[in-house]
Amino acid sequence: MTRLFLACFLFLSVALTSYGQALPINKKATPETKNLYANLQRLAKKGIMFGHQDDLAYGIGWKYEPGRSDVKDVVGEYPAVAGWDLGHLEIGKPANLDGVPFEQMRSFVQEIYAKGGLNTFSWHLNNPLDPSKTSWDTMDSTIQHLFKDPKALKRYESWLDGLATFMKSLKGPKGELIPVVFRPLHEHTGSWFWWGRNHCSPQEYKQMWRFTVDYLRKKKANNLLFAYSTDRFTSREDYLERYPGDDYVDIVGFDIYHRLPQDTTQTAQATQTFIKETRQMVETLRQIGQEKNKVWTLSETGLETLPLADWWTNVLTPIVQDAGLSYVMVWRNGRPDHYYAPYPGQKSVPDFKIFHRNPKVFFINKAAQEQLYAPPAKK
Repeated sequence: MTRLFLACFLFLSVALTSYGQALPINKKATPETKNLYANLQRLAKKGIMFGHQDDLAYGIGWKYEPGRSDVKDVVGEYPAVAGWDLGHLEIGKPANLDGVPFEQMRSFVQEIYAKGGLNTFSWHLNNPLDPSKTSWDTMDSTIQHLFKDPKALKRYESWLDGLATFMKSLKGPKGELIPVVFRPLHEHTGSWFWWGRNHCSPQEYKQMWRFTVDYLRKKKANNLLFAYSTDRFTSREDYLERYPGDDYVDIVGFDIYHRLPQDTTQTAQATQTFIKETRQMVETLRQIGQEKNKVWTLSETGLETLPLADWWTNVLTPIVQDAGLSYVMVWRNGRPDHYYAPYPGQKSVPDFKIFHRNPKVFFINKAAQEQLYAPPAKK
């Protein structure tokens, strides 16, 4: 009886000690990467960081102007989180699928890091069975065939080699690797990408994910935090159906976009439904994040062209407030008919300024004060 009690006590002690340490899955993660992971968990208890895709690269009516950002033009500072995409790195192009040169992307990443913000990467990669096909060319059973085709698998490995090389080229002023969030194979509960739900089994998706993580760790890309990011999901079971395991995921998140009905008389009801359903998903994610001791995020969202002037305070805020989310990121400002953050003169600017002043919303200045890459203060 005494031995059983002692064993239970030791097990509980280890469990309690490990819980809350917030260690990345990569045991060889750099000190700055370990610090970032712990600080993301710590900061999420204070509020949520705001992010924007390609924020420093271009906006409405401008491209590659040093120090410029649509968000900064509106509120006087950059978002706390900058999103980037690596699509076309794998096929040797000098710029990504949205035209951002990788050399400039590296400089932008360094700038955000130097200012105390966070960089996150998605990867809309082409198909390793047929590199002429994009992420959206939904060849069925790509993953199944990939692991049966030595030539294609070798090609995918070469793509990962290039990705690891790029990630390891992201260096700070002291030569340290810049920690980043890497969000591969995303939105897989949908079926618009070749790795999506209708094109591979849960086991095949897990195999692909684990292979990718293992390979990048083998290549010593020790500055990556790995983010698992679904699209819409209906339940905890649905969210976890393709989850590759706690040893392969640092951050859990999901992507969801607000789309208005063509019938404008239905806008108010559709918006309330969106808020309710998305908040339910956030609450499910919170439970999963707490149980697994992971960071959780709303990794992509937004309303294209922001036709609702109060979207920031009356739609986004009720979804994310007091939810323990680390960050929320809206998509890019690509064209006058395709943007997700306000720019000077856009109708939601006054509301966005109110959102910016929310003490629980962090843009880059407040994020910098939290020193995301420094050792967290011991309790």
